[in-house]
Amino acid sequence: MSIILEIKDIVKKFGAFTAINQVSLDLVEGEIHAILGENGAGKTTLMNVLYGLYEPTEGDIFLNQKKLNISSPMKAIELGIGMIHQHFMLIKAFTVLENIILGLESEKKPFLDKDSARKKIIRIANENNLTVDLDAVVADLSVGQQQQVEILKALYRGAKILILDEPTAVLTPQECVKLFRTLQILANQGHSILFISHKLDEVLEISNRISILRKGVHICTIEAVGVDKALLAELMVGRECELTVKKDSIEPGEVVLEAKNLFINGSNFASNIKNVSFEIRQGQIIGIAGVDGNGQRELIEGIAGLRKVESGSVVFRGQDITNNKPSDILECGIAFVPEDRNKVGSIGKFTLVENVILRTHHKEPNVHTHFIDYKYASKLTEEMIEEYDIRTANQNIEACMLSGGNLQKLIMAREIHTDSDLLLAMHPTRGLDVGAIEFVHQKLLELRENKKAIILVSTELDEIMEMSDIIVVLYNGEITGVVESSCIDKESIGQLMLGETNSNGRYQSSTISPGDYTE
Repeated sequence: MSIILEIKDIVKKFGAFTAINQVSLDLVEGEIHAILGENGAGKTTLMNVLYGLYEPTEGDIFLNQKKLNISSPMKAIELGIGMIHQHFMLIKAFTVLENIILGLESEKKPFLDKDSARKKIIRIANENNLTVDLDAVVADLSVGQQQQVEILKALYRGAKILILDEPTAVLTPQECVKLFRTLQILANQGHSILFISHKLDEVLEISNRISILRKGVHICTIEAVGVDKALLAELMVGRECELTVKKDSIEPGEVVLEAKNLFINGSNFASNIKNVSFEIRQGQIIGIAGVDGNGQRELIEGIAGLRKVESGSVVFRGQDITNNKPSDILECGIAFVPEDRNKVGSIGKFTLVENVILRTHHKEPNVHTHFIDYKYASKLTEEMIEEYDIRTANQNIEACMLSGGNLQKLIMAREIHTDSDLLLAMHPTRGLDVGAIEFVHQKLLELRENKKAIILVSTELDEIMEMSDIIVVLYNGEITGVVESSCIDKESIGQLMLGETNSNGRYQSSTISPGDYTE
């Protein structure tokens, strides 16, 4: 196969900060080329240069041996380069069809030729294992379906090179399987794919070659065949990484939180919480497992006061906090890492310093004589940046300028720093690289050792099984199983996630009580 794209000695600086430094890569026709690196390694910046969102400070780009000046995304699209961003660029009030043809000239101008467009889109979808309802409003689609719309939109515009930025960060395992099947079909048809990721398993599964970036520098490009996760992790992070969680046995303490017969409305039947009860104790991690959209978000938001509890109660350290204001619930000793780090977990236009003190700006030592003590806040932020290895030009940039993984680390640092008795952690490692995941797991286990309680929501079954003491499985908003993590395997959890239980109902329970779940 011939080389279709070359990136030579690309440098991108933001002021005095060098995001990527002398990076050279090539892309072969019909290959899936993974770009692997830590959060802040420069992966997305490099792809944004290739897509025309950023102008390179130095270096050249060649397409079919012809030097290019990709001045804008429109120019990139004209050249056959499409990009599916981590956060989708769709208008949610428009239908799928309208999103795909948006901005394109019609052959019947000034009128839209929706019939011809529909036929072409259906043909492209059928050829590439993509299934979406063209008349559905985007706001009503799942995340995985929206991603398929983005891929269809790029293919409809004639893209031969596809850039996918962290495409699996918000997908369920089932959606990942479907995406990989589509990517393999596209590669077999001669499309070339740049696949940005930090997940070692999926990179080894899907890619032909792997290029590794570290701190903006190209470390190496290797064939995916014959490489193992340990080597990739070491190349990516620059040191050996612990890929499995080592968790000591801890005797649970007093009950921290009780959820009793909760009913909480969701957006549909599957996400409605129905008669859910459990308790969590000091020094305990309870994992909430389930296919995304089966009530995990509603349950946590109900506890945090972000969603109304229709009936039932939430009791925290003996105090009924059901439907209290979110600020009061957080104030009483609960920390919260939300699912949406951009809209709920942070304020994009605030600086890192301002985001760090969002929870505590009105309390000492952040406030002095009725005014925020920015000197102290700045020192605190600098300490968090150092401890959590948050890759940033400085602490005064806006939070929206951070990569997704680095923003996640900032939110984790802020919430852990509150020293709360209970941490509600929704997908705390989503979007993080292997080194950062290892660090976050260590922090969570430190909280556990310090007798803090943690409710962990994750779609990563390995994470749930390794980190949790007890696993609660939700299906259609109901508990289908409550088990000790040491007493169940992934296949059995998968069955519970699909609503299947043993004939003797062994895993069925509505109340967690440590010690009740034994062989």
